[in-house]
Amino acid sequence: MFLDNRQVAMDSVLEALADSLDYFQDNQERLRPTLRDKLKPHYEQRHTDLKELREMARKYLRILPRDADVERDDYLWLWSRLKSFVGNDCQVLINELLEQERGLMQSLATLYTHPLPDAIEPLIERCLKGCRALIRELYRLQKQRR
Repeated sequence: MFLDNRQVAMDSVLEALADSLDYFQDNQERLRPTLRDKLKPHYEQRHTDLKELREMARKYLRILPRDADVERDDYLWLWSRLKSFVGNDCQVLINELLEQERGLMQSLATLYTHPLPDAIEPLIERCLKGCRALIRELYRLQKQRR
C-alpha cells in the first residue's frame, strides 16, 4: 500500500520521535547522573506521546507501525562513540541530541503543511512544545559544559 503525502509526513514524525527515544535510551550511561535526571522527564513524556500518536495515526490515518532501522541505530551509536574519542563525550552527546531535535522539528513542520484530524492536532502541539522545551534544556546544558 502506498502512503499519501500526509501519511508520509506523519510517518516521518513517528520515526523521528522513536529514533530520539532509542538514541537516548542507548546512550544514557554516557551522561552524568545530574544531566540524565534533567533530560529523563522529557523523554518519558515523549514515550507517552509517541505511544498515543501511533494509536491515533493508526486510527485516523491508517498508518501501520514499522520496525526500527536497527542498522541505522547501530551506525549512529558507533559514530557517536568514535566522535567521543576526540571530544568531550557528554558534549558530543548533547550536540547529537540537539541535532535529533532539529530533525524532529523539521518533520513536525512538514506535517503541519497537511490537514490533520482534529483529534490529532492537540497531540502534535504537545509534541512540538515538548521538542522546544527539550531544545531549550539542551542549549542550557551545552552552555554550562563549555
